[in-house]
Amino acid sequence: MRLGELAEKVSGKLIGDDAEFRGRFTTLGGAREGDVVIRHWIDDKGVKIASEKGVSAIITQYPRGEASELHEVPLILVDRIEVANAFALSWSVKNFAPSSRRVIVTGTNGKSTTTHMITHILRESGRSAYTNTDSRSEFNTLIDPVVSQQISESGSPEFLIIEVSEVQGWLGRVMRDHAYMMASAVEPEMAVITNVAMDHIGLVDSLDDVFREVSGAVRALKEGVAVLNADDPKVREMADINPHARAVFYGSGTEVRYDEGIYCRDELLVSPHELPLRGEHFIQNTLAAVAACRGLRLSLDDIRDGVRTYRPLKRRFSVLMEKPLVIDDFAHNPDGIRSTVRSALKTLKGRLWVVNAIRGSRGEEINLLNAGALAESLKGAGAELIVTASSDLVDRQNTVLENERRAFLGVLEDNGIEYKYIETLRESLKTVLDAASPSDTVLLLGAQGMDPASKVLKEIMGNS
Repeated sequence: MRLGELAEKVSGKLIGDDAEFRGRFTTLGGAREGDVVIRHWIDDKGVKIASEKGVSAIITQYPRGEASELHEVPLILVDRIEVANAFALSWSVKNFAPSSRRVIVTGTNGKSTTTHMITHILRESGRSAYTNTDSRSEFNTLIDPVVSQQISESGSPEFLIIEVSEVQGWLGRVMRDHAYMMASAVEPEMAVITNVAMDHIGLVDSLDDVFREVSGAVRALKEGVAVLNADDPKVREMADINPHARAVFYGSGTEVRYDEGIYCRDELLVSPHELPLRGEHFIQNTLAAVAACRGLRLSLDDIRDGVRTYRPLKRRFSVLMEKPLVIDDFAHNPDGIRSTVRSALKTLKGRLWVVNAIRGSRGEEINLLNAGALAESLKGAGAELIVTASSDLVDRQNTVLENERRAFLGVLEDNGIEYKYIETLRESLKTVLDAASPSDTVLLLGAQGMDPASKVLKEIMGNS
């Protein structure tokens, strides 16, 4: 493919020589000679690095400084970088994994665990499978060319299991139709939808907005199966939006359901004590993965073995300590908080302690919603609550702003929820460990602000 043709494919403008492209789509850091680099922005230094690596071209939306005037590497200037990423994904699938069977997973909560579990079940059954979500990186990077690069290096596996972010944005602007664009690029035979809930406040304003973005994965199916969560009203609505897709449900009242164990039709697939986790949201993710694998025609024995041997991703209702029982969960939006607290209360040992990290630099609205969900979940539970800004460990992009802190704590106070506010995560964890008895349960909640908790706990226990 020549660069001029590539520029047309991504609705861009070529600046520089119309050379031949014979490499891969990739990042600047991963680039080799002949590759095309995709970056939101590029400056003079980036162009020089690309030139030294011998890349064919750089696709960018925002050239900075004199980047567009250096002429050391051809540039393709685009209005929407996501168009370039979608083309790179499509091109990589067709050139490096053309015979693969492809599955898209999206939704507000649980998509990483569902993606990871489907992939694990496939691999345990002897199939080769690539996923952009794994236990080491846990990334969801269809917004950049990492996935395209990895597919080009994947060795043409039998399955591609691709997690797609339900909502993506850049500089406060929603990248409209992200799930639709990326699913269309993959051309999947199956789209798995976990749920529809508010999370990316500022990029979307309502559940209807989220529905539109998430349902893009179903609308993109040219044919095949939409695996839908029967327990989510918004997801159920997706059964009728694409006449080319067949809807298959999981959850209450369906063939794949939880009833003191994971059932498929009338057969007990996995008993409760065989599940690696029993949290409410983990069970929903397991049902989604089982339904997807049944749709891919895997045997019940293969699915059973895969679920039994599955090990969850980090921070998915993960047990960090036994005495007291410390559970760590990446609950970062209202639905996730409600589900995680409900699960903890069901398995409660002793008294419940909650350490919640406020979401930093995400605005007031998501923190108002998160605090409301926390207040609702803890009301009447007799729990001890510690709230932290994790200011000792978060970076600038995740710093809790004063208006966010006031908004979060104000909702707790308005709902009569008693709490202790501790600025740093280290002191918050030390406080709860000093106060909790061995028979108590400690629940750690939050996104980036709680990510370092497991490491901090080890340091605290090592020094005690």
